[in-house]
Amino acid sequence: MHSERAYAKLNLVLHVGAPGAGAGGLHPLCSLFASIDLADDVRGRPADAGGAEDSVDCPGVTGPNLALAALEAFRRHVGAELPPLDLTIEKRIPVAAGLGGGSADAAAALRIANAVAGQPLGPGELRTLAASLGSDVPSQVEPRHALVEGTGERVEPVGLPPLVAVLVPSDTGLSTAAVYAEHDRLGGGRARLDPEPLRRLASAGAAELAAGVENDLEPAALSLRPELASTLAHLRDSGALAAAVSGSGPTCFGLYEDRTAADRAAAALPGAIVSALRGP
Repeated sequence: MHSERAYAKLNLVLHVGAPGAGAGGLHPLCSLFASIDLADDVRGRPADAGGAEDSVDCPGVTGPNLALAALEAFRRHVGAELPPLDLTIEKRIPVAAGLGGGSADAAAALRIANAVAGQPLGPGELRTLAASLGSDVPSQVEPRHALVEGTGERVEPVGLPPLVAVLVPSDTGLSTAAVYAEHDRLGGGRARLDPEPLRRLASAGAAELAAGVENDLEPAALSLRPELASTLAHLRDSGALAAAVSGSGPTCFGLYEDRTAADRAAAALPGAIVSALRGP
């Protein structure tokens, strides 16, 4: 049995380029990812005798699973070295929440497949393979704080100050494709993406980092889900250093300098989750 921890991420900064300007016609991005300690557990083992196909058991989650696609992609890449695998995912990260849970599970599945196959791929090769699965997957091959560029394939590790986040998920998720479509309809898309300001933010103190929190997809998420504005206002009123929508949403988050303040804020927000930014 192989076990991997699949960590959620927050987009502290998400800058989105012009539609269709990225590889494969995707939106290019420049984003500062924070890896947080909220995580799924992914376990895998070779299938029982007679098992001819990969399987993924993820209680409470229906429909296609990106972790299964990850196993299929790995097998196509490495050939016959990988036997059919049975994966079990213990979900803690909310689904379709802008926290990268499915992407983290897929990256964990790649690590498990690589271990079972005898480590034929190094981290760089795994990231290249992960890029075919989605823009959030490459950064989760080695989960850490990162500056992410392109369509997710360029990953640069960074350090971030110790902060605590209050996450406020929604009962209903948001489709990433729908949010990007709304972003385009609203005329979003930067003509130029510059990673240098994000590098400076990553090395700044907590207050300066919080002042730079920004998400280009937030207007689109708020257009589709106007009630999220009230959640953001509650987080700001609770003393958060910053509050924003993470990724394509609908999860809103606030940043706090200590857990006591975060716990106090979370107590007033039904369903809120307190999660710390992970250490180096």
